Amino acid sequence: MKLYTKILIGMMIGVVFGLLLGPNSSILPNDGVRLSASATVFQTPDGAEQVLAKGLTDARVLGQRGDWLEIEYSLSPGHLMRLKSAGVPAAEKARANVIMTGWVKEKIPEVFRYAPIGQSIVDYTSWIGGLFLAMIKMVVVPLVFFSLVGGIASLGDVRKLGRMGGRTIGFFMATTVMALMIGVGLTNLIKPGALLSQEDRDILLSAYGGSTGSTIANAAGAPSFGDQLIAIVPTNPIAALASGDMLQVIFFATMLGIALTFLEGDRAQPVIELFDRLNDAMVMLVHIAMKIAPFGVGALLFKVVGNTGISVLYALSVYALVVLLGLFLHLVLTYGFVVRVWAKLPFLAFLGAIKEAMVVAFSTSSSSATLPVTKACCEDNLNVGPETTSFVLPLGATVNMDGTALYQGVAAIFIAQIYGMDLTIGDQVTIVVSATLASVGAAGVPGAGMITLAMVLTAIGVPTEGLALILGVDRILDMFRTATNVVGDSTATVLMARLEGDNLRIMSDAEDAADPTKGFQGRLGQGQQSVSGDKDEG
Repeated sequence: MKLYTKILIGMMIGVVFGLLLGPNSSILPNDGVRLSASATVFQTPDGAEQVLAKGLTDARVLGQRGDWLEIEYSLSPGHLMRLKSAGVPAAEKARANVIMTGWVKEKIPEVFRYAPIGQSIVDYTSWIGGLFLAMIKMVVVPLVFFSLVGGIASLGDVRKLGRMGGRTIGFFMATTVMALMIGVGLTNLIKPGALLSQEDRDILLSAYGGSTGSTIANAAGAPSFGDQLIAIVPTNPIAALASGDMLQVIFFATMLGIALTFLEGDRAQPVIELFDRLNDAMVMLVHIAMKIAPFGVGALLFKVVGNTGISVLYALSVYALVVLLGLFLHLVLTYGFVVRVWAKLPFLAFLGAIKEAMVVAFSTSSSSATLPVTKACCEDNLNVGPETTSFVLPLGATVNMDGTALYQGVAAIFIAQIYGMDLTIGDQVTIVVSATLASVGAAGVPGAGMITLAMVLTAIGVPTEGLALILGVDRILDMFRTATNVVGDSTATVLMARLEGDNLRIMSDAEDAADPTKGFQGRLGQGQQSVSGDKDEG
């Protein structure tokens, strides 16, 4: 069975199990309850008697009377002290870490019931997805460094690197603007913000309002464009490698590769050969990590789907569909045109050649984590030279965020529509410009997508608290836009390879499996046969 088939099966199992056995399952007993800071526990089920506690986070449901839930809970010593300092009379007689009972009114989102069994299953299986992600991320920095230095040093002519760099940056900027125009146009045409009811809006603002504080703070503290430009140059390259600062790693690797091209005679050749062999070892580590990909992907999706409330999906379904439609149109119209007309490859076959990278990007929501798989797919299945993939793909994984930019355009106008704000043509041009610059400039900022959206909202005068309206489905949409970003990185790679004269050729699944020395699937099979053969001989 092909690897991508196993991954797809793992994805489907994760989704089904998430719906059936996750914390929001409809078939498991939902006798757990999550409480917000404003939820109040009373002594009786009418709220007439004294307050017992406030600020609980979790409790267990014992029974129900109308829309009141009887719960049991315990107070930590610190929580008990806070209640006493707040002047809650019942706290004077309460004891820490003792099971107590009370009543709380069931009102979403202050009081939200869930299935503790489902939460336990998520907690017990999340390590599988975390292990898979860790193994992939382990390879990213050394793979980028070794492959980029070796690839640039092998070019010989530095002018070729400058030409490729200019074309790559130009392509990324052009496709980002195109993505934003598609997103803004669709949102103005469909107007999803007008379809969200006031009740749904209040629920979303209440449920996720507390999650926006850190995002807004990070956006306010984000460095300026000039500061980010200076920060690309590492003062300590070893520290940049250790911290995984991709822009600094790319810059240092590029300069080191250029320096090797200036060495006289064959002095650089031993270094280039060493980096090539280390790069081959990193690629082999990728293939080893992909062995557990079906299990890791399944565990990641189980956690995502299991923790996503169906009610949130219903409330934001139109907004989510607009984002997905925009991503699909950008994929087909923009990337499809470039691949078919300029790269001269059949688009569906091109997507088939990078399918492993797409499913890993979808499940991990990380272009950087997918980078080793994307590089292997482009080199093995599309016959792109390593000097091209070594430069274009790391740069794309760091600064090319077409899917993120499109989502920001849709989200900004959607939030403005919710607040009843009419954006002028100038405001929407500002969205396109600021989102384009933010999507490129925020590569080193944690949580870049949501933070840059906060910057875009500020630029057009829309309340940043509106981020709470879309946080409920952000994780799911992030999966789709990351997959789109990876397709964009691969599209740029084949375009640059075609312009540089590479002999592009799509390897079919049959050829891949038949020749163990070529192709992504073939190398996986070769490694498996080697392990099996060693066991038989022993």
